[in-house]
Amino acid sequence: MAGTVRCAAALLLALATPAAAAEVTIAVGGAFTSLDPHFHNLTPNSALTQHVFDRLLHPDHNLRPTAALAESWAPIDATTWEFRLRPDARFHDGTPFTADDVAFTFVRVPAVPNSPSSYAQYTRPVQEVIVVDPRTVRLRTAAPSPLIPALMQALPMVGRRHGEGATTADYNSGRAAIGTGPYRLVSFTPGDRAVFERNDAWWGPAQPWSKVTVRLIANDSARLAALQAGDVQLIDQVPTRDVATVSRDQRLAVFAAPGVRNIYLALDHRRDDTPFVTAIDGSRVAASPLKDVRVRRALSLAINRAGIVSQVMDGQAAPSGQFLPEGVIGHEPALKPDAHDPEAARRLLAEAGFPNGFALTLHGPNDRYVNDAQIIQAIAQMWARIGVRTRVEAMPSAVFFGRSARDEFSIQLLGWGTGTGEPDSPMGALIASPDRARGRGGTNRSLYANPVFDAVLDRALATLELPAREGLYREATRVAMTDLAIIPLHHQVNIWAARRGLAYTPRNDERTLAMDLKAAP
Repeated sequence: MAGTVRCAAALLLALATPAAAAEVTIAVGGAFTSLDPHFHNLTPNSALTQHVFDRLLHPDHNLRPTAALAESWAPIDATTWEFRLRPDARFHDGTPFTADDVAFTFVRVPAVPNSPSSYAQYTRPVQEVIVVDPRTVRLRTAAPSPLIPALMQALPMVGRRHGEGATTADYNSGRAAIGTGPYRLVSFTPGDRAVFERNDAWWGPAQPWSKVTVRLIANDSARLAALQAGDVQLIDQVPTRDVATVSRDQRLAVFAAPGVRNIYLALDHRRDDTPFVTAIDGSRVAASPLKDVRVRRALSLAINRAGIVSQVMDGQAAPSGQFLPEGVIGHEPALKPDAHDPEAARRLLAEAGFPNGFALTLHGPNDRYVNDAQIIQAIAQMWARIGVRTRVEAMPSAVFFGRSARDEFSIQLLGWGTGTGEPDSPMGALIASPDRARGRGGTNRSLYANPVFDAVLDRALATLELPAREGLYREATRVAMTDLAIIPLHHQVNIWAARRGLAYTPRNDERTLAMDLKAAP
């Protein structure tokens, strides 16, 4: 105990001087897969790469765009946005950041091979990148695009000098991992840790940490134990069952914010021969029951969302019936989560021609979302009560996402938030009809396609006035939820814990950033 007190005191003394050589270790629960900022659009990757690579705009803690590499931005006509770049932004090797690097980034993003989830959804609306001069770049779109500033806060910028010809392996090795961000890369070990050192030439505010180590500790108990032992100073994804205990620990402090991530089930809407779905006796079914909206509604009605929130999530979530939570642009107040009604679920199954039920396998990760493996186990038990015999297969996210991207599953647990503060991202990525040329449906694991939904979304994304755009988002949400394009479950609460004497500013996008960790006031 005396040693712990001395360590804490030494840390606080070091933090008293902004330029002090203070080091911090952060443990995260979500597996990061790459340091290539354009390889895999996954929150743990985005958070990790944000230490090294800036965006034109940065999202604040409520996802509002703020100045970053661009010091100002504005539309100059109906289809052109102009960004003025800050003069003091330089790459870690001293190379100035210019409009040509923006142009290179737009070329690179859609060309990254084998991307499990591409960043191209942020670049596809832009038809032309115009380099006016080194500090001025214009983004021209085919139609009015009000979300360009929001999209630019999700797109990491890389340099032509460092990225031309560079592969994902070159970024992971560090050879190409040269950005303009607050930290330089020291080393990166996929699936283990990344080590950064402070970039004292960064254009932004001075950072208190001379060295930052981000460790992956996927096991909840091990991650919390590391914090309690003082081996790490900050953790994310505090186990929901331990929040009350951690809050009472005088050595620790808890920080939380409502999250925008929707935990949901993606179901195969397209294939009759969908894998992992059979008759109750294991024989092949002529037509997949998941294609029938009555079956999808039955599965939804069989889920006790309030029970999952209470018993599995320990109250640290809110039941969901749509993409985004209350208070976020596009939320439809008239849509409520399906009530738990197993009797109605059985009636719907019988109406759909499955009075004796059927059998399926529910897939999901066991180390990505809060209590993910427990959630799918709970759902399997609920479905069994309406005659749907459910086998559960949970696996590490590194395996799960690769198989998911190959459409190997029929029904699976996933999660998605928004990087823009609007539902353009979940709508465009998760359920829009797949269209590579337009950057739509890149993560459509439901294989869902509805031209009515697509048309409403198109209108929303071309509507400049927010009230009218929000009305269209709500209309699109009603179309999708009538179809049960996905089955929403709940919205997470994002929870961090730090050693006493430190303060973390919680984010609703759940990113864990060293830039948000400071000495407590």
